[in-house]
Amino acid sequence: MIYYNALDYTGLIAMGLFAGAYGTLIGAGGGFVLMPLLLLLFPKEAQDTLTAISLAVIFFNALSGTAAYAVMGRVDYKSGLMFSAATIPGAVLGALHTSSVSRRMFDIIFGICLLALSTALILKPDIERGEKVKTEVRKHYRYWVSRSIMDANGQQHSYSFNPVLGVALSLLVGYASSFLGIGGGIIHVPALTFLLNFPVHVATATSHFILAIMAFTGTMVHIMTGAFAHGVHRTVSLSIGVVIGAQFGAHLSKKIKGHWIIRSLAIALGLLGIRILLSSFHLI
Repeated sequence: MIYYNALDYTGLIAMGLFAGAYGTLIGAGGGFVLMPLLLLLFPKEAQDTLTAISLAVIFFNALSGTAAYAVMGRVDYKSGLMFSAATIPGAVLGALHTSSVSRRMFDIIFGICLLALSTALILKPDIERGEKVKTEVRKHYRYWVSRSIMDANGQQHSYSFNPVLGVALSLLVGYASSFLGIGGGIIHVPALTFLLNFPVHVATATSHFILAIMAFTGTMVHIMTGAFAHGVHRTVSLSIGVVIGAQFGAHLSKKIKGHWIIRSLAIALGLLGIRILLSSFHLI
């Protein structure tokens, strides 16, 4: 509580504002920004309390971002519901397992995961290949399905993907994101884009829809285990910021190209991963 008293509500709201705006811009729900900051600002706090705070804030951010993206007509609801159902079992297990490791080990795992994701994004050149899969090739895949969405600006987004692969990935994403308290957007957006051929802007919007359901599930688990009890005040302040920031991020996404969204995500993940690892080994 000493660290918490050093932070006023204005600072927490400002932190939430930034996390909400940037998280919604890339479809990651803000957790990838918020959780590292919580780890750095509250080094003596139990990791399950911090993940509980992060997931609760992510829920409000994702809900606000989804509302904004819905107005733009970019959310693939049919695919989103299918993938959300797959994330729920993983989200429950991840939330329950968070307290099974030490805080130092949690920081090391978290830092390594961030660096791995950053490297994968930097090394992947074909960012917006969602619409480049040839129709004749798709026909050879028995289980592939096609989607076609027209957004509010009249732009048509057509793509195909393997739903079996999508469900399997969502189950893993649900566990990892709930365990780490990052919401899953930083994993789901690249997965939707690179492995399932979603156009980047549809991936970010649909990811937010999935995040809202997944983060709500993880938060409920933390409430039932009691981990959330010590984080209510911080959650309220941060949530005020992310709800406002999510609206800014969603509208800003219309002005930024998809490859810049992914590249900015990769850079941010790498820097935060290095910072967390250095801190866990007491090098800074």
